Amino acid sequence: MKKIYGVYKASFHGLSHASWLLSIVMLINRAGSMVLPFLGIYMVDRLGFSIIESGIVLSCFGIGSLLGSWLGGYLTDKIGDYSVQVFSLFVSVPLFCLYPFYSTPLAIGMIVFVQSVISTLFMPANSVAISKYALPGNLTRSFSLNRMAINLGFSIGPAMGGFLSAVSYDLLFFGNALMALLAGLAFVLFFRKGHKVEKLEKIKTKQEKQAKKVIKELSPYKDFPFLIFTLICMGFAIGFFQLMSTLPIFYKEDLRMAQSMIGLLMATNGLTVFILEMPLVNFSETRLTIPQTMFWGSMFSAVSFLIIAFNPAYWMLFLGMILLSIGEILILPFMSSITAQRSGENNKGAYMGLNNLSISVAFVVTPLLGTQLISIIGFSNLWMATFFLFSTCAVAFYYFTPKLRKPKKMVAY
Repeated sequence: MKKIYGVYKASFHGLSHASWLLSIVMLINRAGSMVLPFLGIYMVDRLGFSIIESGIVLSCFGIGSLLGSWLGGYLTDKIGDYSVQVFSLFVSVPLFCLYPFYSTPLAIGMIVFVQSVISTLFMPANSVAISKYALPGNLTRSFSLNRMAINLGFSIGPAMGGFLSAVSYDLLFFGNALMALLAGLAFVLFFRKGHKVEKLEKIKTKQEKQAKKVIKELSPYKDFPFLIFTLICMGFAIGFFQLMSTLPIFYKEDLRMAQSMIGLLMATNGLTVFILEMPLVNFSETRLTIPQTMFWGSMFSAVSFLIIAFNPAYWMLFLGMILLSIGEILILPFMSSITAQRSGENNKGAYMGLNNLSISVAFVVTPLLGTQLISIIGFSNLWMATFFLFSTCAVAFYYFTPKLRKPKKMVAY
């Protein structure tokens, strides 16, 4: 027990106070994640939408997140991460409250799209804040702490949503709005003074900056090595986000599993990440290189789909979920830290926005492509295709990640 305690203590040691506060805000925000997991059920059960109509509406979330990822990165570089996060959290509140007043596919689709754009603004701004407040040498662990808060929040939110939806679907939307409001208030309480100090420093050094060289940093959209890295990340995300689309369908339709067992399997993902993320990231940072970490993370994910490809027993399903969770731990926080380290001082938002954009594309592509492939080649062949996708990503990460050195700056006088 002392050894285990020592591992966890070392994993959390040295993280900045601000990193913990950002994670608390994220925990509160994600603990309110009640609407999205139950939105499809709400549309079919309460509003009488067809499955096709509900699927089209749900795709609006992915499309909105595409715009929100780009816009969030752009606005973060223009007005700062503090303002973008405050705007996103507080404007989300009335949007969630609007849901119960509309009942047509067009109206709900429009609300989902707008709410997705506003909510996704938060992500690149939050990533920039994490990189800004992280202490030297602790960047990846700071991202991991934030992801740990996300996973704990996702464990709380759907559970609360299930209880509230049993009473009234309307409580889902008002409950999500309340948690967004609490997260916004907590964020302002924690960071308003730091924001004021940052503004004063900008005013103080404005004339000095005008007298110095103007440095134009490379746009991420012109950074060819980073664009290749982003495509590899997108490939991994397309495979990984089957966790929220085709895997539940497989459990229900092919294996005839009870909903309670499906819920237990899904909860295994959040619990595994919550328990193992910080120790595994700490181990990876001290014992492995980043290319090695990305390789093994992709391979763990590949094996997770290989073992479920041939009518597995329940214990194999749980093993597959645990392996997929370990792959998630070894890939996603390092994707963020590599992006932060690749960017410059004045274009972190643009880089983070582009990285989040690749994730948003996966949110759109995965359910559409996955469900189409199921009807053509079946579940087992889809899992084999996913195994080869992850294996390809493993090789690509291993050989390409070392090329991601800091881009050169273009200097003008």
